[in-house]
Amino acid sequence: MSNAAQTFEGASAHANPRDGHSALPAPARSWGTALRALAREPLLHFLALGGLIFAADAILHPPAKDEKVITVTKALRQSFIDTFDEDKQRTPSEAELQKMVEAWVASEILYREGKALGVDRGDEMIRDRVAFKLQYLIFDQVRVPKPSEEQLRAWFTENHARFDEPERVSFLITPPSDEATAKRHLDDIREQRESEELRDQTRAILDRPVPSLSAAFGDQFGEGLLKLPTQQWTVLQSKDGWHVVRLDARTPGAPAKFEDLRDDAAKIWHTEETRKQAWEAVSRLKANYTIRYEP
Repeated sequence: MSNAAQTFEGASAHANPRDGHSALPAPARSWGTALRALAREPLLHFLALGGLIFAADAILHPPAKDEKVITVTKALRQSFIDTFDEDKQRTPSEAELQKMVEAWVASEILYREGKALGVDRGDEMIRDRVAFKLQYLIFDQVRVPKPSEEQLRAWFTENHARFDEPERVSFLITPPSDEATAKRHLDDIREQRESEELRDQTRAILDRPVPSLSAAFGDQFGEGLLKLPTQQWTVLQSKDGWHVVRLDARTPGAPAKFEDLRDDAAKIWHTEETRKQAWEAVSRLKANYTIRYEP
């Protein structure tokens, strides 16, 4: 039996005209008992409190008129169509498109209401998502004109190192150790008495771009490796320790030709120019703010 029904029965059993009050008609007693039972329900209290909070917030922070207007643009609908099928085998039906639109509208409503109540404050995930969305909108608004042939050639000349084929090296290298251990390993390798463990731990590095050697092994190692004759074991120091090294091959680099890479250069130029203009737009927004750094 429900709490409300039990309360009703208890009230009816103890109703007595001699207590100075007239007994209520059955319907009135039912409604009164039910209301008292509901008043004790925690869920009702929670809903009432929530309603008060929303009402108070609406009074203290009335929304601007445009905050209650949600516009489903043609561009938005087209974006749903474009992302519906990655393989572009079919477009969504009207019913499928409407479901996606309704889901977006519901999400937009929840976001606006939550933001109005300040639930985004202190939440880094929401902050990052909002920032990313604005960043996307800024990038979407940037319109970069097609560069002239002279502009693209000049840019390619300034950035030719990014397109040139670098010199490459192939070499064998043992794990890092102290200098004495590396020299002992060198003697063992030269006498062909190195341990099976050392052979298993020796790595073959193939066609490694020379410009990447410094970052991986240190400047001293890269410079020393390029001075070595091929097919000769020696010890070299890297930023991690001492190694036994054998240079096996060097492949010279080749300068890039603009005619061969024009399309790639144009794509990279467009990406960088878009990023540059988007950052300039952010900088203009930044001019409206005062940035303070705590000591």
